[in-house]
Amino acid sequence: MSDAPSPATATPAATPPAARDDFAHLRTHTSVEGVHTITLDRPDRLNAVNARLADELPIALQRAAADDAVRAVVITGAGRGFCAGLDLGEPVSLARGSRAERMDPLYWVGRWVLALMACEKPVIAAVNGAAAGAGFGLALACDLRVIARSARLTAGYVRRGLSPDAGVSWFLPRLVGHGRAADIMLTGRDVSADEAERIGLATQVVDDEHVLTATLALATQLAAGPPIALALTKRLLVESAQATLEAQLRSELAHIKSCFMSADVREALAAFQEKRRPVFRGE
Repeated sequence: MSDAPSPATATPAATPPAARDDFAHLRTHTSVEGVHTITLDRPDRLNAVNARLADELPIALQRAAADDAVRAVVITGAGRGFCAGLDLGEPVSLARGSRAERMDPLYWVGRWVLALMACEKPVIAAVNGAAAGAGFGLALACDLRVIARSARLTAGYVRRGLSPDAGVSWFLPRLVGHGRAADIMLTGRDVSADEAERIGLATQVVDDEHVLTATLALATQLAAGPPIALALTKRLLVESAQATLEAQLRSELAHIKSCFMSADVREALAAFQEKRRPVFRGE
């Protein structure tokens, strides 16, 4: 958790039409192509995390994961920020919850990460501006990251006398290596979009005004893919973090057997023979 980095954040991109559902700090929208956009909606606070937002995001992710009409998920922020981490403008309530909450090791943003890992659909972060602290962790926990050219990313915790949360200490070394992760976390410095691309944090870096458009285009491409194969590929990626080589080989064989039994594989083979694009239905 942290406040926003000091450099100017990205110019806001156009946000797709979205419904509030029963959320106070999120907006959601599912396109006809099956792309589900979750927009963090506290623009006046650069979408910083308060207790309500911390509760709502995993619920939104779980709903998207359970909805067969959703084929890919995009997470972005309203206004000029992605997520500025803990809202330091509100009283910090981590130590004042119920006893059950205070003893819950996944209290607050830990549940975001588990919900993202459990979602077996591609999840893309459209990083339209500042991503700091828990917001940085949220971006890291997504499968892919499209980053606005003026955006800044920072762990930033040490600036406020804090240690990392939101999976930052788990994801960052795996994405960029121990040495770079130590530099970014121990100094709390800002990472520019260009550096993020160079060290492997960014899938794409685009001009500010195109960040959401580029993300939705990528999400639409993924949404047209084979849902079963994509889900099992994500499952393998998650398993690989802890598995031995032999265990991973066994999982790969089990999952590819499941794919071969699907109608999607038969469709892919027919499309190859007929020289056309396959139409995958997740069957």
